Amino acid sequence: MKKKVLSLALACAMVFSLVACGSDDGGSTPAASTETNNTVTSTEKTDAAPVESADFVDGKFTETRHITVEVYDRGNDGGSDPTNNMYTDYIKKGMLEDHNVEVEFVAVPRWTETDEINNLLAANSAPDICVTYSYPTIQTYAAMGGVLDLNPYLEQYKGELGNLYAWLGDTNIYWDQDINDGTLWAIEGKLANSRRILTFVRKDWLDKLGLAEPTTRDEFYNVICAFRDNADTLLGADADKMVPFSVSYDVGWRAALLIESQISPDITDKEFYVNGFDDRKFTENGTKEAIRILNKWYNEGLLWDDFALYSSGDTSEDDMIKAGYVGAFQHNWDYPFRNGEDSIQANLQRLVGPDAKFVAVDCFENAAGQTLKYVSSTAGDRKLFFPATNDEPLASLLYLDWLSNPEHLQYLQIGDEGVTHNVLDDGAIEIIAATGNAIQNSGQNIDMTIICNGLSLMDADLTVKSAAHNYANVDTADVEKAIKLAETNMKKAINVKVAVIEAEEGMGEALAAKRDIVYDNAVVCSVEDFDKVWDEGMADYLASGGQAIIDERTEKWDAVYSTENIR
Repeated sequence: MKKKVLSLALACAMVFSLVACGSDDGGSTPAASTETNNTVTSTEKTDAAPVESADFVDGKFTETRHITVEVYDRGNDGGSDPTNNMYTDYIKKGMLEDHNVEVEFVAVPRWTETDEINNLLAANSAPDICVTYSYPTIQTYAAMGGVLDLNPYLEQYKGELGNLYAWLGDTNIYWDQDINDGTLWAIEGKLANSRRILTFVRKDWLDKLGLAEPTTRDEFYNVICAFRDNADTLLGADADKMVPFSVSYDVGWRAALLIESQISPDITDKEFYVNGFDDRKFTENGTKEAIRILNKWYNEGLLWDDFALYSSGDTSEDDMIKAGYVGAFQHNWDYPFRNGEDSIQANLQRLVGPDAKFVAVDCFENAAGQTLKYVSSTAGDRKLFFPATNDEPLASLLYLDWLSNPEHLQYLQIGDEGVTHNVLDDGAIEIIAATGNAIQNSGQNIDMTIICNGLSLMDADLTVKSAAHNYANVDTADVEKAIKLAETNMKKAINVKVAVIEAEEGMGEALAAKRDIVYDNAVVCSVEDFDKVWDEGMADYLASGGQAIIDERTEKWDAVYSTENIR
């Protein structure tokens, strides 16, 4: 069908090319702080009538419809074709049989997804269903008429969307609804769990040096110093390749637990929200002192010297870790276990030996002695939106509803018995290494299950029992420990419902780029220059739009909430 053509203003919008706000699929802390909401639209009725139309009968179109769906291309070595594999075939077959809808997948590079979506939107060629971690991208195009308001469609078709409402609930579906006019530019996917980020340390190196697993920041510092000072013992001829503690160019994510340990445990929801437009916590009180610690460690030879030279999508750091040159790092809670035969753990054991592995530790305490982990509520995952060029809104909503069917969701996560999983004696699902088209390119196949991030089987008890078996070629005890630590001392965010922050529109990429540069420069400068580098960089960031956002967030918080802390 002919697509609606957007205005020239939309085509020009590609210059804004906003940066994604989320993490590497671990579920970022949302820009807002949480769980209360002031949803404009009443969604209490659960018995909405099904659609009655001559061209839509009993949940099925009488004439075949066609939709396009974005899917991330991660460029995995040995992975399956993200647009043509066992799981896309399952979806295509099911959508055609159940709703008479043909589904076509459109690959978008994961690590430059926001730039690519901007380009596709500007060219009027974006998929009918788009996925992004960057809500500012959606807001920018919505302001120019480039995104569909989902609210009227959800109201009209609610009777056909029982699975979607049962899975996401009003909380996630209406998470981003404007409190003034009721517009809804995106639906929030659901985090099946709120595990986020952990610190990992080479267990075999600890054992070789007779060191205990660190439980405090000082102990962690002593461990990475020991790695540096014993490089010859640990790496032999490769001692010069030693990286005691690795961070990437994305310092705000990869040192998140250190940063958050420097935030006051008594921070109010207001302060957290006002500064929360940046999900790397750049302007939170305490962040500067955390980066001062990293700067000290860098100048002591404890960090990867060249981290700032490598941008998103580069595999150099992962290659170093897999080769056995890295002693510790912070990343998504399950990062060493992902990707089956190509996981960090599997590579280490092939290249170094059967005892080589990373274990999770919990060692960055705050002023109250707690190892707090700032995590999302059930929202805060990927944002799902329909461009204005989507002329099949019902078919697109039916796609999200179809994915939300518990049976479909389970199959997409675990596949076929004997091919991608085994069933253990106690009924638990054990993921096994797959080959060819059965390979999942992302953990729990989240690129296919865009409404769900994290394991969610049809039975809740089975999900818990199977969680530690969800990674091929990994000791389940290591996964169980990571799960336990990731769920220790969680501090969940709340959903702040205020009017749209106009100062944020179009500012995502520019501010994120400035933030990353300040982080990088502040880490690698001399200790003597740290304050100057940080303060000048922060001043530029605030003058370039950051302060305007903080001011408007403060104003709009005060207009809705009467107290400093609404918990």
